[in-house]
Amino acid sequence: MSNPLVQAFFVGRAVAEVVNERLEVALTDALSDLGKFDAEAREQLRQFTDEVIERANRAAEAATGRQASTGGGQASSESGDLQADIDELRAEIALLRTELQHYRRTSA
Repeated sequence: MSNPLVQAFFVGRAVAEVVNERLEVALTDALSDLGKFDAEAREQLRQFTDEVIERANRAAEAATGRQASTGGGQASSESGDLQADIDELRAEIALLRTELQHYRRTSA
């Protein structure tokens, strides 16, 4: 490369290629990080929603269990949901234990 003009052309072309490649890598990394952030945010939102719904269901079941134990002990086998029945029975057992402890404390 004896001609400095030709050499400057090839150096400029090489600089443009390297800059283009680095920008491409940087853009790809940025988009990848954005995608990861979006996925993590969605997962955290889903977990938050699941936890809120689970707590609301437990509170509703506990309230239903209290009403069932004070209202004649109606069974919820009509629903057909075995897990819900088990959870309701557990809530009733916990309520009965609490009432039994209260009775023991007041009668002792």
